[in-house]
Amino acid sequence: MADFNATRVSVALIAGLHAALFAPDAPAQAQAPPKRPNIVVILGDDLGFADMGSFGGEIKTPNLDALAKEGMRFSNFYTNASCSPTRSVLLSGVDTHLNGLGNMDEWTAPNQRGAVGYEGYLSTRVATLPELLKGAGYHTYMVGKWHLGKAPELIPAARGFERDFSLLDGAGSYWDMMNFTGAAPKSVFTEDGRYLTELPKDYYATKTYTDKLIGFIDANHGDGKPFFAYVSHQAPHDPYHLPKEWRSRHVGEYDKGWDAVRQERLKRQVEIGLLPAGTQLAERMWFVPDPIVLAPATRAILGKKMELYAGMVENMDYHVGRLIDHLKQIGEYENTIFIVFGDNGAEGNDLYGLIAGSPGSRDFLFAAIHWSQTHPNAWGDPGSWLAYGPGWAQVSMTPFSQYKALMAEGGIRNALIVSGPIVQRPKGSIHQQGLMHVADIMPTLLEVAGTSYPKTYNGKDVPAALGKSWVPVLAGRAESPRTDQDVLAWEVFGNRAVRQGNWKLRWQIRPFGTGEWELFDLAADPGELKDLAAERPDKVKEMVALWDDYARQNNVILPNRTVFESLEKDLPQRVPVQAGYPPANLKRQFVPPPDMLADPKP
Repeated sequence: MADFNATRVSVALIAGLHAALFAPDAPAQAQAPPKRPNIVVILGDDLGFADMGSFGGEIKTPNLDALAKEGMRFSNFYTNASCSPTRSVLLSGVDTHLNGLGNMDEWTAPNQRGAVGYEGYLSTRVATLPELLKGAGYHTYMVGKWHLGKAPELIPAARGFERDFSLLDGAGSYWDMMNFTGAAPKSVFTEDGRYLTELPKDYYATKTYTDKLIGFIDANHGDGKPFFAYVSHQAPHDPYHLPKEWRSRHVGEYDKGWDAVRQERLKRQVEIGLLPAGTQLAERMWFVPDPIVLAPATRAILGKKMELYAGMVENMDYHVGRLIDHLKQIGEYENTIFIVFGDNGAEGNDLYGLIAGSPGSRDFLFAAIHWSQTHPNAWGDPGSWLAYGPGWAQVSMTPFSQYKALMAEGGIRNALIVSGPIVQRPKGSIHQQGLMHVADIMPTLLEVAGTSYPKTYNGKDVPAALGKSWVPVLAGRAESPRTDQDVLAWEVFGNRAVRQGNWKLRWQIRPFGTGEWELFDLAADPGELKDLAAERPDKVKEMVALWDDYARQNNVILPNRTVFESLEKDLPQRVPVQAGYPPANLKRQFVPPPDMLADPKP
């Protein structure tokens, strides 16, 4: 009898619950949970801290600026000093020296070759952000530059992206498949996990990437699943290729020279609250001339280089606007998180010279034949190579010191915009306090997706994640994801740095540094104008110990050869080239498996 009564009570309870759930006035908690947000990560390749209008630039970026006005801007955000290391951290959440990009593949030093963490591609030991989001129920899409491996097991489709249209190389033409070197004359592309034999008709990188992503989104729209889109733009990386109608939007605007433009940008940065009043410009690089000593014709031709760069940024912004407009049209914009940043400091190095190599070499001859259009009237056309050089790179990084590949603030500090439903602070907020890092994107987005970073993946232990979630900061519950005791550290090409609180210690190869540790108080001196190492040897010792701990924990192997070594007279020269260095001299064109070849999809 007791069992019968218990059963009768259970049935009654179930019936009552069913009635409550399906009654016309069912309580709110019975309703379906709100849809999780879509996620769009937009990466500008070599985009400078001060290039967007919302970060003080005169370049017209209305669509990116609109995201800033609807969300938040951060002025204390860090990446790595070079492209593939940053991309590897973004997609793994793991330090570069553990995730396979301890050095860029193109510049792996002889003593790093074969070491764990220095494979030159995103290691299969790590769990990737798209893999984890896909497992959490997200569609995962990628368009643009990959630069994290070319073999079938390393391409985007093998690392968690269900749809992709990707340039696997680090750079190349925006018009066709032409690459930079005689060793690898054609860039390698994939679409949905197959290697392309050719590119779509009317291909232009920035436009085609956007077209493809819109198609990916539309193909699954309405199925109830949110999406994660990684928009890894090639722009504005050199060579500056762009349609003719985008080349003349700033004619004559930069003839006044880089010093005047830097001063104007800094003034706007202070006025909008991006930087504190009293911020001083970093010193102009010692080998960059004062524009006042240049002839007007010289300033005009140098200014034209910046005109084309500005056109590249504006064209990228236009296509970001196309994506935003489409999301609005299909009703997905309000439920989409946007994260926008550059992958490293602006490019001030002579990339053409580094790639072309010495006169008479295979790569030098290849560049002379295929990249020989140097007349200003041809700048932007297929086969032209234009880069704006160190003077304008410092403009892009206003007010900071130096640029890409270096550990000064101009090499690792970047603009960051976060917009969408994750932001609960007042629209248009500018945040100077939060110390943010690209590794933080992994835990932030996993929290948004309702999942977490695993200890194991596919039955294997994975390296510990480096970052900290931004959710409390974006919600207004915290000012920074880090305390003043937390440590951030970097190394690439032998250049290294560590930051704790407002203190930063850096070591850079000569002539970009002293070849000794330099100490800066970034709160008082964001331009790194005053080295305090001699005044504070105690702090130097303390910070060196922090960097040493970082190096031990993360398998840092300082290179015995470096991309910058030929710039210092007392260092060994790269010409004649030592066997096996740089590695690019030995590389062969990657040949995809025949059964994975395909023509582009319509």
